[in-house]
Amino acid sequence: MPDALRSRLPAVLAAAATVAAGLTLRALTDGWFGKYGGDALYTVLVHTLVVAAVPRVPPVRAAAGALAFSWAVEFAQLTGVPAALSEVSVVARLVLGSTFGAADLAAYAAGAVLAAAAHTAARAVARARLRRRVPAGAPLTAGPQG
Repeated sequence: MPDALRSRLPAVLAAAATVAAGLTLRALTDGWFGKYGGDALYTVLVHTLVVAAVPRVPPVRAAAGALAFSWAVEFAQLTGVPAALSEVSVVARLVLGSTFGAADLAAYAAGAVLAAAAHTAARAVARARLRRRVPAGAPLTAGPQG
């Protein structure tokens, strides 16, 4: 597998899982949990897309970018443009929303924290796996000998 694909594949898979989780959350829940959980997952999705585009981006920087994007979309709703676009396109409604909600800003921040934490954990696991790799030419053993 090419290095570019290998480095982006986990983020692409995480993006797909995030979309599935968001759609499931909206379908199975009502009220504030479904709404604000969906908002948090929106920022998680943006984070995964940032990582897919720039695989070596640090977790906090990716989260900050995702949060900035999410907040920009939310504040754009004050202009009415997203609402107008949402009336003519389902995709625009999903991506841009339609009405401003201050509480959404907190949900986006929670999603950014969640994404940064998951990204940091995934990097730690990947580093641990790399450290356990057997160097080229070293004898393979089944475990400690004694």
